[in-house]
Formats: sequence, C-alpha cells, structure tokens
Amino acid sequence: MSRASIRYDLEADDESAQYVEGRPGRQLAEDLAEQRRQELPSTKQVEQAADARRRVMPLWQELPLLLIVSFCVAVLVRTFLVQAFVIPSASMEDTLLIGDRVLVSKIVYDTREPRRGEVIVFHGTDRWAPQDVDEDRNGILTRVGDTLGDLVGVSRPGTKDFIKRVIGLPGDRVACCDEQGRVTVNGVGLDEPYLSSNNPLEINPVPGLCGARRFAEVIVPPGELFVMGDNRAVSQDSRCQGTVPIENVIGRAFFRVWPPSRWAVIGVPDTFDRVPPPSSVGGPARQ
Repeated sequence: MSRASIRYDLEADDESAQYVEGRPGRQLAEDLAEQRRQELPSTKQVEQAADARRRVMPLWQELPLLLIVSFCVAVLVRTFLVQAFVIPSASMEDTLLIGDRVLVSKIVYDTREPRRGEVIVFHGTDRWAPQDVDEDRNGILTRVGDTLGDLVGVSRPGTKDFIKRVIGLPGDRVACCDEQGRVTVNGVGLDEPYLSSNNPLEINPVPGLCGARRFAEVIVPPGELFVMGDNRAVSQDSRCQGTVPIENVIGRAFFRVWPPSRWAVIGVPDTFDRVPPPSSVGGPARQ
C-alpha cells in the first residue's frame, strides 16, 4: 500500500473519531450523568443525615427527660438561690397577708450581715412557741403535695419557721417607748410606716405573750437579731420570745410574688437610716 493511501486512511479515522466524540447524544449523556452526580448526596451528607435521625428522640422519650431536667434545676435553685414561702399567719399584716407567697433570697447573707428593716425568714429557737397552722395538712395527698412543693421551692413554713422584720442588730439597745410611744433603737425613735396595728402601752402581762407595747430595754447579744412583726397587736416576737441567732436565718424576703394583684418589692424604710451604731455602754442583755 502506498504512503498516500495510508495517510488517507489515517485522516479518515481522525475525522470519524471527531465525529463520534462530537455527537449530540454523547454530550447529552454526559450532562445527565453530571446532573445525577450533583443531585446524589455525598458520603458526608449521608452521615450527617443519619446522625440527625439518631439525635431526634420520640416525644414520649423527650418529654419525661425534659421534666426530670426541669425538676433538678428547680431543686438546685431552691437549695442554693431562691425559695418561695407561704405566709401562714397575720403577724406581718398589712405588709404580708395570710396566703401570700414571698421570694426569699438564700445567698444574700452569704456575703453580708442582715440589716435593720429587712424582712427575714428564720428558724425559731427553743424559746419560740410553735406557730399555729391555719389549715389541716394531715392528708396523704396534701403532705405529698407539700413535699413536692418544698422540693421545687414553694414551701409552707414549718411550725418553727417565722417571718419578721429586723429591728435590732448585735449590740443595739432596743426599747419601748419614747414620749411618742415609739420603739427606740440606740435612743432614736422609729417612725414605722409599715405598722398595721399597735398594742396598748400598758396591759396586764400574759406569760409567754407579747401583750403591752412597752418593754424593758434589750441589748442584742453578739451574733443575734431583735425581730418584730408589722402587726404588733398579734405578733409574738423578740419582745417576749427572745432574740434570734443570725445562723438561724434562712434568707431575706425581697418580693411578694403571689397573688398577682399584690406583686411588690419588699423594701426597707429609710427610718432606720437615722439609727446610730450600737453603743458600748449598757447593762447585760435581757434573757
């Protein structure tokens, strides 16, 4: 075969190959294949989708878990931060009424000492008579409800838990009364805007009860507080039951949270701003 013939055949083959590769059908097939590759998920996407399916829990499993977590958080808050207490008596009217619920900070006194005028919740000493409970709490369901409420931070005070206002600090001289019939602290008469009612200056004393408004001067012992209720006519407090150790204080009541119509901050009146520091002069504390 001549060289011219061979060259002709090669050129014919090149043209044939170019024709085949450039066919419209081949290009369409390649485009479809590329489109399918783009639409198919990658291995990483498949793995991510599988992980997401594994992480999604059925509602019947997720709901109990959320309830348990919420309960644990509530217990931690109640134990270390804030607790809600139900007011059981009329001794703090009209500041606090029977059935009111107050929020009590349990950490505020970890950084400082109580101050005059603050409302505190505390454990009474052996000298403090147990307070009456205004309703029957002996039923099984009632006791279970009280226990659960206490765990999550809505507590009914025990018979030895009290809520009163701080009147005297360690070393203060507390007495009643001055010429205007007021309680005095370190010789300064207190104008007490929070008082609901007061008791008579002089009445026949009843053992164990805070009857008359007048009482002998008390020098508050170190590490203790002199506390009184805002409703002096019915409050049984440090006038007749003695001072309270600071270590018995549960916390400071700072907000009235229930009922909603009575939402309010439990503040401190400025009347205590005029009280001077405790005097080192005086006799022994009344026991």
